Amino acid sequence: MSVAASRFRLPPPSDGRADLLVVAGEHSGDEHAARMVRELRAKQPGLVVAALGGPKLAAAGAQLLHDMTASSVVGLVEVLKNYSFFRALFEETLRWLGEHRPRAVCFVDYPGLNLRLAAALRERGLSVKGGGAIKTLYYISPQIWAWKAGRRFAMARDLDAMAVIFPFEVKCYADTPLPVEFVGHPFVAPDYAAPVRYDPAGPVLLLPGSRVQAVRRIFPALLAGFAEFARGSATERWATVLFPSDEIFAVLQAAKPPPNVRLQPTGVPVAASAVLTSSGTMSMHCALAGIPGAVAYRANPLTYLLGRLLVQVEHLGIANLLLGEPMYPEYIQGAATAAALAAELRACTGDGARRERTAMLATKLSALLAQPAQSTNPGQAGGTAADWVARWL
Repeated sequence: MSVAASRFRLPPPSDGRADLLVVAGEHSGDEHAARMVRELRAKQPGLVVAALGGPKLAAAGAQLLHDMTASSVVGLVEVLKNYSFFRALFEETLRWLGEHRPRAVCFVDYPGLNLRLAAALRERGLSVKGGGAIKTLYYISPQIWAWKAGRRFAMARDLDAMAVIFPFEVKCYADTPLPVEFVGHPFVAPDYAAPVRYDPAGPVLLLPGSRVQAVRRIFPALLAGFAEFARGSATERWATVLFPSDEIFAVLQAAKPPPNVRLQPTGVPVAASAVLTSSGTMSMHCALAGIPGAVAYRANPLTYLLGRLLVQVEHLGIANLLLGEPMYPEYIQGAATAAALAAELRACTGDGARRERTAMLATKLSALLAQPAQSTNPGQAGGTAADWVARWL
């Protein structure tokens, strides 16, 4: 890390006070939190917001106390290597909160750090749940519906309120006293710029993910499926592979993709006629855009076995889970063969019924994820994440 843990300090609030501290630990959290803060400050111009987040929160008008996106690491080894820094960040955040006492903290996703901070605020008597004055809010729930469901009871103990982005998540907390509201998914917000769109004349999109080990296992399967599809096609076929980092780019290059497979960094919107995707965030973007396709997933066999024991969900893809049916057929482990994936691409690019069904399900998915209308009756819920925060400030 760029800051020595032994002398790490967060700056004081630039206005001498802060009404709200936002804690968002990753790029996606920074983006979603920035939209919330921008809208919140437009509705309450005098609101002073500080943030542990990233450049998008800073651009939204929050005072950036520390760039968490520059400190983000994935994996046990990386976390252990940087343990002293994360420990210093944890203690310094609690010191800052104890000294400056904002009216509320809004934790955004990133449960590894945020749930620990919420518990520590209660234990130290700083939060409302601990007898103090700071309200603890949480936006974008951990996936307790997939694993570690028991966390909901600790969250109810430590948090004042939760805002979720999937409608079924409200019921996940029904046996706790925690107030939970569905506020709509950020990907269907009116001002959200989708990174993909459907074009029947576009290339095939290959999305192996954003984590090195997963990409190493999944990308060869996607390549093989596309290669078999291209060989059997009467016309020349092209594929685009999106990569989020130089590290992933190196993994993709090592697989030696053929000339008709182009590697492209994320950031520029792309059009596609079909997609083969891992089960991550980009699969949701593709589903909402109505791009027909399939999910392919391969993990270490032991990891997969343990995951099946711990994760109790009917579908791996979140769009499939939300819809209760396979919008994107799933090919897991050994089922992700070249022949199976090529057959999916042929169906996606040649079958009008498949494209029509995908478009219909995309519309249904968008409706499921749309934010509920804000009620005109005092005390009733509805509206955006910013509306939700405003009710608790």
